[in-house]
Amino acid sequence: MDRVAKYREIIQELLTEYSTGSPLGGEIESETVFDVKADRYLVVDLGWNETRRIYNCLIHLEIRSGKIWIQRNQTDCSLTDELLSQGVEREDIILGLQPPELRKYTGLGVS
Repeated sequence: MDRVAKYREIIQELLTEYSTGSPLGGEIESETVFDVKADRYLVVDLGWNETRRIYNCLIHLEIRSGKIWIQRNQTDCSLTDELLSQGVEREDIILGLQPPELRKYTGLGVS
C-alpha cells in the first residue's frame, strides 16, 4: 500500500473512533465527513441543545502533497501523537492551525 493510501486509512479509522463518543448535552450527534477525492476529513457535531442549534467542526484533517495537515482540533486529545503512534512520519504532519512562521518550531513538518 502506498503512503498516501495508508494515511487515508489511518485518518478514517482515527476520525471514526472520535465520532463514536457522546457529545455533551442535548440531542447532539457526531458525524464523519470523508471526501476521499479531495482528501478532506472532518468530524462534525450537530443537533440541538434545547432551543439552541449546534453545528461545530470538531476535527478537520487534509492530505496535501502527501502530508497530513491538521487544520482544526477542538478535542482534548493530541492528534499529532495519535498519528505518530500509527506510523505517520513526523515530517509528514503539518500543523495548519499554526501560523506558517511558527511551524518550524513544532518539531513537525513545515510547508
